[in-house]
Amino acid sequence: MTTRMAPVSMASAPSHIKQEADDMRNLLLSVAFISFGMVGTAVAQERITISSDWGEVTAELEDNDATRALVGMLPLTIEMSDHLRQEKTGNLPSALPDVTRQRDFSAGTLGLWASGDFVIYYRSGRVPSPGIVVLGHVTGDVSIFDRPGPVTVRIQRVN
Repeated sequence: MTTRMAPVSMASAPSHIKQEADDMRNLLLSVAFISFGMVGTAVAQERITISSDWGEVTAELEDNDATRALVGMLPLTIEMSDHLRQEKTGNLPSALPDVTRQRDFSAGTLGLWASGDFVIYYRSGRVPSPGIVVLGHVTGDVSIFDRPGPVTVRIQRVN
């Protein structure tokens, strides 16, 4: 058996209770608005495709000044060569801004070595100081690049 409660009217409540109820309502609305804004930001992650004669992969980009500058250059065609049997590397048409660097990378990491060297890592490892700027991560099968020799890639925004 369910007990029903009678509706409560704030009309006869003291003014300080009315004020506290208004403050609580405003606080809850503010929290809901901020939460909705945070969810909206997370959904808007930039994605790119990297295609070559060997196949195509999609990557999700980090949110930093370097990736914003990279997106501004797209679409791009880059001649890439194999380096240390762990990565393909090629020159960008212009330098990207330097942001926080790290030394460790995993297979699928898109990086920036120096200010204009775009790198696709197809194996995991560690680079010497000062490290790489992480631009993003391949979400597809990055092993398509795990073969010796040069390759031409086309990088485009995903609409």
